[in-house]
Amino acid sequence: MLILHTSDWHVGRTFHGRDLLQEQEAVLGGLADTVADERVDVVVVAGDLFDRAVPNAEAVAVCSRVLKRIRAAGAQIVITPGNHDSAARLGFLGAFAEAGGLHLRTRVAELHEPVLFADTHGPVAVYGIPFLEPETARHVLGVEAKGHGGVLTEAMRRIKLDLADRVGTRSVVLAHAFVTGGEPCESERTIAVGGVQDVSGAVFAGVDYVALGHLHGQQTLAEHLRYSGSPVAYSFSEARHHKSVWLVELDAGGLSGVERRSLPVPRALSTLSGALDDLVLDPDHEPVEDHFLSVTLTDRVRPLDALRRLQRRFPHAVHVEWRPEGGRTGELRFAERVRGRSDEEIACCFVEDVRGDRPNPRELDLLREAFAAAAREGDS
Repeated sequence: MLILHTSDWHVGRTFHGRDLLQEQEAVLGGLADTVADERVDVVVVAGDLFDRAVPNAEAVAVCSRVLKRIRAAGAQIVITPGNHDSAARLGFLGAFAEAGGLHLRTRVAELHEPVLFADTHGPVAVYGIPFLEPETARHVLGVEAKGHGGVLTEAMRRIKLDLADRVGTRSVVLAHAFVTGGEPCESERTIAVGGVQDVSGAVFAGVDYVALGHLHGQQTLAEHLRYSGSPVAYSFSEARHHKSVWLVELDAGGLSGVERRSLPVPRALSTLSGALDDLVLDPDHEPVEDHFLSVTLTDRVRPLDALRRLQRRFPHAVHVEWRPEGGRTGELRFAERVRGRSDEEIACCFVEDVRGDRPNPRELDLLREAFAAAAREGDS
């Protein structure tokens, strides 16, 4: 049996305010080609199908088209909700969807009930663990377990108890969790609720393969324990990620091999640093003109309207920060900065601190007019 492991689609997410639906559909729709080319039997999505608990209509439409293409390519689909999803909404009409090959494993109380598949070697049980919010999950599971580790341990205990009665059955578990040893990046939302968020990989011992979701970089924690990562980059911390999926093969004895399949990059991510005038004129930057860009400006004085000026050359520049060359002077406490200074001096220091240059004569006149108007208001 051949299983394609993916996760963290986050359909509907934006990138620094830019809509990504077109890029997401292009990449995710391409999974159907992999299913057809590799003759994949089952596609598993380990959480965060959507980016929000209540996705908009456009995101739902994109996701629907992608799933339809994957089914048409010949694969069954198993999905569990992540911390961004609403399990109740995602599981709506799940019993009816199952008849069409879309298996939504969204109920905590039923996490020990697998989706059963079969190949020439016999049965394969796929267990879906929805994202477990510790306080809610422990009540549903009827245990005193605490934290993510506690409720996931109980979830795996129930799964292994069910698996023990299925002699000769190979097993796959989907889980949306932060497993110890995983490397996070900036685009993940923390799942720490009232305690430590990470879980020991030992919790998942005893099954043939664990398809993890939550971390956006593809990672191998053990041969049978892997993150697929997100199919699209959602922060500049992912600029060096090679977005991929895992192809997992099960033979008569269990896990026989895992191979990586790269995904297309709809728009590359790059960073630039330098003075604004140099960046917009330097021909060496031509290769990144069509990339999503994060730009660090080193001008001594903060440039006005910097992002718009950058976008005239780099239309997909989406993030700008100012770090003047040579650094800033040491920070003083507020009381030390204002002691013995007039209102005008404090205002001028503020402008210089923010912009890197003192107010010009016209700006100084405006500040004086503002102080005079404030004083008249105070007298009245």
